[in-house]
Amino acid sequence: MIVVRRTGNEPVTARSALRMRFRLSVWGLVWTVFGTAAFAIVGRWGWALACGLLWLVVTVDLVVVVRHIRQGAHYQLGPDVPPYEPPSDRP
Repeated sequence: MIVVRRTGNEPVTARSALRMRFRLSVWGLVWTVFGTAAFAIVGRWGWALACGLLWLVVTVDLVVVVRHIRQGAHYQLGPDVPPYEPPSDRP
């Protein structure tokens, strides 16, 4: 049986996949723009409004992701930094 112990510092040393989140945001942006336009063309204004609101959310997320990417490496630890400190009491 494997026992996993929490060291308590994971949120401090956690890394985020910002590039993947950027790509997913762009993908969502493309689909929300398409959905908004398509529903507006066929006259489904409720669905067009829903897609437009989602478009706004995706755009804000994209701006936040780009801002974090541009802030540099202090938000993204390098690959040589372990995600957590190993427990000191090894069997």
